[in-house]
Amino acid sequence: MDASFRASMNRAPPLIGHNVVTSDVALTEAITRHGSADLVDDLTLLGVEAGTAEAREHGMLANQHHPELTPYDRYGNRIDEVAFHPSWHWLMERGIGHGLAAAPGESDAPHAHVRRAAGFFARSQTEPGHGCPISMTYAAVPALRADDAIAKEWTPLLASRRYDPGVRARSDKVGALAGMGMTEKQGGSDVRANVTLARPTSEDGFYTLHGHKWFTSAPMNDLFPVLAQTEGGVTCFVVPRVLADGTRNQLDVVRLKDKLGNRSNASSELEFDGTVAQRLGDEGRGVRTIIEMVAATRLDCVLGSASLMRRALAEASWHVSHRSAFGGPLVDKPLMQNVIADPAVESEAATALALRLAAAVDRPGDAHEAALRRIALPLAKFWVCKRTPFMVAEALECPGGNGYAEESGMPLLFRESPLNSIWEGSGNVNALDVLRALTREPEVLEAWITEVGAARGVDHRLDRAIDDTLALLGDVAGLEVGARRLASQMAACLQGSLLVRFGTPEVADAFCASRLGTSFNGTFGTLPGGDLRAIVDRTTPVL
Repeated sequence: MDASFRASMNRAPPLIGHNVVTSDVALTEAITRHGSADLVDDLTLLGVEAGTAEAREHGMLANQHHPELTPYDRYGNRIDEVAFHPSWHWLMERGIGHGLAAAPGESDAPHAHVRRAAGFFARSQTEPGHGCPISMTYAAVPALRADDAIAKEWTPLLASRRYDPGVRARSDKVGALAGMGMTEKQGGSDVRANVTLARPTSEDGFYTLHGHKWFTSAPMNDLFPVLAQTEGGVTCFVVPRVLADGTRNQLDVVRLKDKLGNRSNASSELEFDGTVAQRLGDEGRGVRTIIEMVAATRLDCVLGSASLMRRALAEASWHVSHRSAFGGPLVDKPLMQNVIADPAVESEAATALALRLAAAVDRPGDAHEAALRRIALPLAKFWVCKRTPFMVAEALECPGGNGYAEESGMPLLFRESPLNSIWEGSGNVNALDVLRALTREPEVLEAWITEVGAARGVDHRLDRAIDDTLALLGDVAGLEVGARRLASQMAACLQGSLLVRFGTPEVADAFCASRLGTSFNGTFGTLPGGDLRAIVDRTTPVL
């Protein structure tokens, strides 16, 4: 028998061996725009590592071998240990080592948040689940500043670039990681409905907690900012996994969640019954205390979703550039160019907005940047995270059945794609947060108008979209029912402004025509025209 049929021909080679940072034109442009070209050089090694076959293999293995909970040891002692596959530790060690959990606010380096955001964006393309504990650790530091003594104790460990897993006392560790416990069964996003109780002890500032947390991120970590009820109302506390004397805190892991995606990472239910906790901030001010942590994790939700978009797009564009059908390369087919160019525009817009937000975090003393960050974070969290499943599904379709097979890595991306729209407040929570900011903090609207207004007069479709969005604000009676529409339009105008000012003409025109014009019909691959091949070529990774 002729064995030629066993040969594998006309197949795209694996997308490995490319630099995830430097081969991403939109990312490098944003890093240079908001930071410097030196930052791109600084992230080169991270980009090389993220694109290796080794990194890809570890990402797949970490998701195939899920975390395992051991509640008791062989002697019947409660230990609540979570065991991970070695590939998880490989990913964590390198993510921490690249400074993605280290607190940029503790660094004197310029553009530290932009550098960290770009690294997080690139690194998450290797495997998205390990970004959760890294994100929680990065975000915990600003919340801990509510108490100077607590911040002094924990920040050096949280800002460390050394990965040091294991349940041990703080004094025995060279690096620490943070989780977070806010939501409960009966309340979900309505944390003021929490029923976990905090009872003061004889030691000033210390309490015991009694209750159940429905979702607690990263239960294997070293400390957890949590919310609980005191006589003064909802209050924030720091719960260490191990007490100062080396004994384990009373922190019971009830079970690990069986999730749609994010399987490499452990999410859990916790029970507190006499759990020792230290108050962080004043009684009754828990939401305000923890809000800085929420803001930081929301930024990472935007970055994580933009990262999923980019990885899915890279796989799709790589495939069509190496596959032939119907008489020629797929990438030369006009309709396929449209199918790739349209998600590419989505990805570039998400990347531009995510890095712009990171730049705002780098300038905390600037009133405009602080106000823009306040309004743009929930806008971007709502819009970018909502767009991700739609976009990833389109990218998965490009390789056809090959993309539906687990070995391609695309199903992992698809399962992960809805997560960030739910994490740290679902769509309604963020849309209503936009309304809250607009009604209580008038400076945020001024910041939005200033930001989008910087592109006024360049594209008539953007100008019209800005005017239409401002008109929505005049309908006071319909603001809440129309909150999602308002958030969508405000976010799209921000993206359009960034692309018109800083993007290539092809990308900016395609975005304004499809997202802000009248031609968008609800599916990808329907751009009205333009130089689509230029967008595709700009997007395809280069080895």
